[in-house]
Amino acid sequence: MTKEAGEPLIEAKGLIKEYGAGARVVDDVSFTIARGETLGLVGESGSGKSTVARMLLRLIEPTAGEVRYDGRDLLAASPHNLRSLRRRMQIVFQDPFAALNPRMCVKDILAEPFAIHGERCDAKRLHEMLSEVGLDSSALGRYPHEFSGGQRQRINIARALALRPEFVVLDEPVSALDVSVGAQVINLLRELQQRYGLTYLFISHSMPLVRYLCDRVAVMQKGRLVELGPCESVCCDPQQLYTRELIAATPEIRTE
Repeated sequence: MTKEAGEPLIEAKGLIKEYGAGARVVDDVSFTIARGETLGLVGESGSGKSTVARMLLRLIEPTAGEVRYDGRDLLAASPHNLRSLRRRMQIVFQDPFAALNPRMCVKDILAEPFAIHGERCDAKRLHEMLSEVGLDSSALGRYPHEFSGGQRQRINIARALALRPEFVVLDEPVSALDVSVGAQVINLLRELQQRYGLTYLFISHSMPLVRYLCDRVAVMQKGRLVELGPCESVCCDPQQLYTRELIAATPEIRTE
């Protein structure tokens, strides 16, 4: 049966993450992300946003709770099944330089996901991957230090989309970039989502960026989900003082 936009792709129920002697950094977080939707996850540094994202991808194991991916229990998946699921979900990290191996040229960086999953990647596909993110094929033989921050993040995005995933976590993907370059990357992410029907979890501390890119927003404070709803409703009529403070703390950002 063909999957349709609007159906739940990600379901998180009662997620808890504790470290050490009961230090709880995520406390009973539940939400869904519909197929084709962008959910914004916002909050100040240390609120638990990235920890939630890594539990959704099973990069770290939750202390308690449930994660379902396309109806399947992700936490119960065998190593073999988890490997097949991994190609359907990817992440773009905050620091575009740290996320790239400085000893690998772009050609090898982009080919790596195919090698990991035992697939062939020819020159035509590599050229296509660069073109999709607005880079020239001359970049293939160059190394990460030869690019600007915005160009490096485009390389990261190209690598994340190499295997045509359905779900992409965007973990503050423009916070390390200046405003104008960040706006270009945000617009690129919108274009790619429309082209490929991607589902995004967009992690940010910037309410204006979330309002521009996202359909709904989930607000986290000290490990707990304190507000969840359509972006326009939350941004125009926030119900929580903490949400109002986040909105007031971030100036409007031009994306055109």
